[in-house]
Amino acid sequence: MAPSVWGRKQRFRPTPGAVLLGLVVLGALAFGLTRLQLPVAPLTGRAEAIDGDTLRMGSVRVRLMGLDAPELDQTCTRADGSEWSCGSEAKAALAVRLRAGAIDCARYGRDIYGRTLAKCSAGGADLAADMVRAGWAVSDDDYLYESAAARAQQLGIWSGRFDHPIDWRRRHGADQPGPWEWIRSWFQ
Repeated sequence: MAPSVWGRKQRFRPTPGAVLLGLVVLGALAFGLTRLQLPVAPLTGRAEAIDGDTLRMGSVRVRLMGLDAPELDQTCTRADGSEWSCGSEAKAALAVRLRAGAIDCARYGRDIYGRTLAKCSAGGADLAADMVRAGWAVSDDDYLYESAAARAQQLGIWSGRFDHPIDWRRRHGADQPGPWEWIRSWFQ
């Protein structure tokens, strides 16, 4: 008697190529979904400074795009060798700019920390450009002219020596988000 074809279950064993193809399709789908998000309404209102490049508008934390300011705990060195709290002074400089009145922010997504990424203005003036021009932040390639002018005039952090904020964070063990936070940020 011949064995029955109905008696044994055939198991599907995916080949490595099929698994790779599945992962590529899932990745493309996830990427596509993040790009098809509806336009988000701009933020408008009063804001308070959290640090030199982050502000809070109500319950929304906003990270200004195009610059990197010293961290709150970061110190810089003056030309005479004395240290000063450049991170706190960068926050104070942003706070002064925020007192001008209502802030308008165009949203551009979220970063891996869950903050809203935005370009913000106060009274028509770009906040990030003002912070870089005054020497309280370094440019992330968006404000190179402003950064060069502040450096030439030795304004703010350029008045002495300082660690670039990203280097300072690496050396001082600032929390780096893990892979799950990075993946979660795609869908926020």
